[in-house]
Parts: sequence; structure tokens; C-alpha cells
Amino acid sequence: MSQQTPVDSGNQLKLSSAYHEFPAPIKTSSGGFDFHGKWGAIYYMQNSPEQTEYARDLHARIAREFPEVSAVYNTFDKGPHPTAMFEVNTLTPHQTGALLSWLVVNHGPLDVFVHPNTGDTYRDHAELAMWIGKPWPLYLEMLKHITR
Repeated sequence: MSQQTPVDSGNQLKLSSAYHEFPAPIKTSSGGFDFHGKWGAIYYMQNSPEQTEYARDLHARIAREFPEVSAVYNTFDKGPHPTAMFEVNTLTPHQTGALLSWLVVNHGPLDVFVHPNTGDTYRDHAELAMWIGKPWPLYLEMLKHITR
């Protein structure tokens, strides 16, 4: 894949289409990117009162500051994820970039798992994912036969 530099057309640079739409194979219909404090997600230890309180507060801040994204609060482990978490789903590159940069600064003691939704659930979680904070072990074997 070759890299392109912006084209100067009379003082206006032609920006990548990735500013406005996700590149293939990312599917907007599947949520684009998931942020998990589990699931594209935000992880917290439900036995830690401090982390549980921080997770509730962070969830509320995300809902308030990013009302256009979907934020689902779970108090249990789910799927391949080993602990309690809440999910945040973004639908556009702008939402993804804004939330990603915001979470880098505001995740506090929580760890954030971020992955795209391409339709290959295993690859999304095992190969295309990234972490903000410390990585957690995932139970990936269960995802090998799942497609979305």
C-alpha cells in the first residue's frame, strides 16, 4: 500500500477519506470501533470500590461529554473479557479520534481495550486491538468461530 501526501490545490490540502469514513474492512453498521473499559471497553475491578466508583463517574462523563456515542454499562464479565467493564461504541472516525484522545488523558486507574469491528471478531480482538493502560488477558479461543 503506498502512502499519499496531501495535494496542494490552491491553498487547500486534500485530506484522506479516513477523516470522514472508516477504511475497509471496518463496518460502521457494527459500531465502527468499540472501546471497552471492555469491548472496544473500559475495564475495572468490581471488587475495588475505588475503581467501581471511577468507572461509574467515567461512564457518566462519557455520556455527558459524548452524547452521540453509545455507552453501555455492565457490572460483570462478558464474552472473552475477564472482568467487569463498560462498552462505548463509536460510529465515525471523528468520534473515534475524539474519544480516543480524551480517554488517553481521562482513563485514570482503568484500562481501556479498543478494537475495530470488521466482521472478524477473533481478528478484531487478537490482532487489530490496542490498549490504553495495562493489557488484560482475553479468552480469545471462544472467538475463533464468531462472525458479525
